[in-house]
Amino acid sequence: MKKTLILGLGNPILTDDGIGIHVVRALEARSLPSHVTCAEASIGGLRLLSVIAGYERVILVDAIQTPEGKVGDIYRLHPQDLRTSLHAGSTHDLTLPGALTLGRSLRMALPEDQAITIIAIQADDVLTLGEECIPSVRAAIPRAVEAVLTELEEFLCTN
Repeated sequence: MKKTLILGLGNPILTDDGIGIHVVRALEARSLPSHVTCAEASIGGLRLLSVIAGYERVILVDAIQTPEGKVGDIYRLHPQDLRTSLHAGSTHDLTLPGALTLGRSLRMALPEDQAITIIAIQADDVLTLGEECIPSVRAAIPRAVEAVLTELEEFLCTN
């Protein structure tokens, strides 16, 4: 079995930005295979590399804001689908694809792009202080949990 990480990303005190962490907490209540680890992180860019290094398969769960998205929509993405990041606040931070490229050039043990899936939930408010997501985002948690579980099953069936 491939060593797999399900990583909930976000800031749990910025309303909808914490959705990835809420999804991973819901997953931790499930019976997952022994090769699957759940974790939470409030980081991105280069700092994310040290968290995912050593895993062969990674499922990232995070909030997203797209121009045409409907709040609560769930997207299945891969690193190459991400062009920009709301939280890339300086030239020292990189997008996920940029960080992966740099990490691989430094010979870090990172999963291949096709072994990284992002389950992204369309958020509304990622800037207001608050530990709860708005109701329409919170209602997406069970669907996001199912999306992650489906991703795990599909990966097990193809490998």
